[in-house]
Amino acid sequence: MYKSDRLLTECRLGEIRRLRWCEVKPDRLALIYGKTEPRHVLLGEAARERLDGLAETASGEWVFPGKSGGEPLTKGDLYSFWIKARDAAVIVADARLHDLRLAHSSHAVLNGECLHVAGRRLGHRRVSVTNRYAHLDDTILGQAAERAAVAIVRKLHRHANHTPESCNGGKK
Repeated sequence: MYKSDRLLTECRLGEIRRLRWCEVKPDRLALIYGKTEPRHVLLGEAARERLDGLAETASGEWVFPGKSGGEPLTKGDLYSFWIKARDAAVIVADARLHDLRLAHSSHAVLNGECLHVAGRRLGHRRVSVTNRYAHLDDTILGQAAERAAVAIVRKLHRHANHTPESCNGGKK
C-alpha cells in the first residue's frame, strides 16, 4: 500500500484498509461498509491504473491483505508502513495518514470543485464538515484577493469611462 492509494481515492482509513477486490469496479469503488453507509467512490485514471497494477499480483479477497493474507491489513501494520513511507518521502514527521484525506479535499477545492461536490466525494452529508477539511494556504488566498482586486478595478474603470457625457455623444 502506498500513500498515494489513499490520496488518489479520498477513502477513509478503514475503507481503504478493508477494501475487497469485489468492491473494485472499472470506474469506482463500490464500498459495502462505508463509515455511515455503503457508498461509491468514483476513480480517476491514476487510481484505476494503480488498482490495475495491484490486481496483476492479487491472490486473495483483500486489496491490501494482512500478513497471513486471510484478513485485511491491520491498523498497526498500516501505521508502520505509513511511518516508513512518510520518512522515505521526506514528509514532515508529524504528518498523519489522515492528512492525505485532507489533502485530497483541499486539492479538489483548489482546482475549482465546490464544497458540495468535494464533500460528496468524501462521503460527507454536510458541507460544513467538508469546509473544515479544505485547507487553503496563503498563496491561494493571496491569488483570490488579487483576482477580486482586478475585477473591482475593471468595474471602476468601466464606470469612470461611462459618464453621462459619453452616453449622449458629449452633449449636455
